[in-house]
Amino acid sequence: MNFREIIDGAVNGRRLQPDEAVMLIKEAGLLELGAAADAVCRKMHPGSVATFLIDRNINYTNICRNQCSFCAFYRTKGHPEAYVLNQEEIEKKILEAIELGGTQIMLQGGINPDLRIDYYTRMFSEIKKKFHVRIHSLSPPEIVYLSESSGLSVTDTLKELMRAGLDSLPGGGAEILSDRVRQEISPKKIFSLQWLDVMEEAQTLGLKTTATMMFGTVETIEERVLHLTKIRDLQDRTNGFLSFIPWTFQPRNTALGGRQLSSLEYLKTLSVSRMFLDNIRNIQGSWVTQGKDIGQLCLSFGANDLGSIMIEENVVRAAGVTHRITVDEMVALIQKAGKIPAQRDTEFSLLKVYET
Repeated sequence: MNFREIIDGAVNGRRLQPDEAVMLIKEAGLLELGAAADAVCRKMHPGSVATFLIDRNINYTNICRNQCSFCAFYRTKGHPEAYVLNQEEIEKKILEAIELGGTQIMLQGGINPDLRIDYYTRMFSEIKKKFHVRIHSLSPPEIVYLSESSGLSVTDTLKELMRAGLDSLPGGGAEILSDRVRQEISPKKIFSLQWLDVMEEAQTLGLKTTATMMFGTVETIEERVLHLTKIRDLQDRTNGFLSFIPWTFQPRNTALGGRQLSSLEYLKTLSVSRMFLDNIRNIQGSWVTQGKDIGQLCLSFGANDLGSIMIEENVVRAAGVTHRITVDEMVALIQKAGKIPAQRDTEFSLLKVYET
């Protein structure tokens, strides 16, 4: 079967096989992939609405024992730039976000060996006492660390955090779900099966989650598609992923270094992700790493969502990439792409539609 037949099959609802997805990324043209991904997206999302979120990503600490080679954000304990936010600082940031229309708070940080589960349960419970906001926070590496450091199972760790106020789990720490890749770029981090197990357990307990993929480090195209396959297989079992968010490695200021992936390669992978992940409704374009212009193009290459306006973002910024956007700019960007902008919440319920 040639790639034209594979593309036609995907547009008509036939499930892509991994070897076919590899062929598409390697051999198909960008415009062909974009048109096919857009057709699949329009079938899933008739009406031309494209969504965004107002939230704040609060990095409560940058101290991390994992010291991943692709990360420019972490600092070692004792470093002059190392920090841990206290509750008052966190709550001030949350208040600022709410005053700007934020509906979600994402709290993520490094694996700081000085922080135990009580730091997180107190943090969440105090937030819930004072604010009406969604806590979409932590990630599988943080959950595994808290499980190990507290002597609790992953299940009981999640239950403790849920009782304190955790509402949903973001997909950080996935990178590429190939242990060959992980051993090379993040040997101290959890294995791919641990990431998947945390997500499955969270979804079984009723926590909705998101899935991510950071690509452009040392992985092959086959390993990129292996990642997509593992995500799709888990979604077949649980239907617990709200969205999929692919984004590219930013090499500046990192120990890993290397060449930044081209926007063409990003858009091809985004398009194939939309076609391959037939059981995940929402695909998010990464204007944060690609910039506003490519972010806008994402809406014609399979994405139906542009994520957050990013009131605060520190991890990508540490790699020397700083893109900022206001609500008005996001609305205009979506409109110029021929879509109807809509603000959403974490679970993709529409809060405000910006009709022209």
